[in-house]
Amino acid sequence: MSNLVSPEWVDSKIEDENTVIFDCRFSLADPEMGYKVYEKDHIEGAFYADLDKHLSGTITTHGGRHPLPSVNILSQFLSSCGVDTEKIIVAYDDQSGTMAARFWWLMKYAGLKQVYVMQGGYTHYKEKGYAVSSKVPDKKSSEIKLDINDNMLITRDEVVKAVQQKDKLLIDAREPNRYKGISEPIDPVAGHIPTAINVPWEIHFRKPGWWKDKDEMKNLYKDLILDNKKPVVYCGSGVTACVNVLAMSEAGLKLPILYAGSWSDWISYKGHEIETD
Repeated sequence: MSNLVSPEWVDSKIEDENTVIFDCRFSLADPEMGYKVYEKDHIEGAFYADLDKHLSGTITTHGGRHPLPSVNILSQFLSSCGVDTEKIIVAYDDQSGTMAARFWWLMKYAGLKQVYVMQGGYTHYKEKGYAVSSKVPDKKSSEIKLDINDNMLITRDEVVKAVQQKDKLLIDAREPNRYKGISEPIDPVAGHIPTAINVPWEIHFRKPGWWKDKDEMKNLYKDLILDNKKPVVYCGSGVTACVNVLAMSEAGLKLPILYAGSWSDWISYKGHEIETD
């Protein structure tokens, strides 16, 4: 089955006790916005997954702007939402799938199998007249043991080695102007990791929130799949890069490794080489 599901399919699962839905709406510019709009209305029965509080860990000197949450924090959160390894999990947002993709990646990293992202986003779902509510669901308590897959990650030291040995294909998922170092609206240093190519996350969508189909996804990477190098994806802080990971999974390609700390981690180390072009 695809990693993507339709709004119609999600609406049909509202009463299904084996399905847990997560609202991942979030604004980097206004971190409180997501929960505010969730409180106003959301897909009926959906729990709120906050990028900062639930899908990220504590920010330190290194590790980037959105370090991964600890296993304990993640498992406690999922337990409070009634998730176990048998549940079907669906994520949605209104940010073109970026936040939902981060959630999807974390669930895969945690060893959960049935994880999906809703096409179209919340606004489309609501406009279609499907079931929405302002009621926040009661907290639950489920037994869940996460099976963390560290093979989905690459460390900063391993990225340094990859740059030196040129044995991996580094993919920068940020917008072209950020990759080229022309502008940098978020991080204090502009540019990209040496040897990285640019595959912007936005190109995986026909229009905001609507992912391209499998063949279109595969076509985006047709020149890259001939390369035997293991792909490594990064962005600014490990969020939008998850779009590229999901897209490559959708296309049936070799899954890339995520550099979770991404550019914001890379530039936190003095002396790291950067490129602009």
